[in-house]
Amino acid sequence: MAAGALSALAALAHLGCIAFGAPWYRALGAGEPMARAAAAGHLYPASMALAIAAVLALWSLYALSAAGAVRRLPLLRTALCAITAVYLARGLVVAPVMAAFPGRSTAFWWWSSGICLAIGLVHLAGLIQAWPSLRRR
Repeated sequence: MAAGALSALAALAHLGCIAFGAPWYRALGAGEPMARAAAAGHLYPASMALAIAAVLALWSLYALSAAGAVRRLPLLRTALCAITAVYLARGLVVAPVMAAFPGRSTAFWWWSSGICLAIGLVHLAGLIQAWPSLRRR
């Protein structure tokens, strides 16, 4: 349940960028070019934020499905393993990600990596806890 809630909060934060504009893009570390594009009314920032929010919302549903809060989703174990791996990898590979996406502050990369690592660890704990009940029925 906690992993689902954390992914849902991350999705809502990305929707907040769309709703509240450039200041939120800046606060969440999207970079100044993205914030300026949002302020100028370009569709790209909102499209990206919406796509990320949709993925995070789906990840939330998968975690909630494993917890029994929503119906069982297809490929549940596979999806949860992949989701957990993505969060953990994003949290652990700070330096390569920083190099691949220049233009954001070092503080942003450390904070966002820490958040992703924490969410990944919560997902991992939930996955381990729910694993026996995730067998195909």
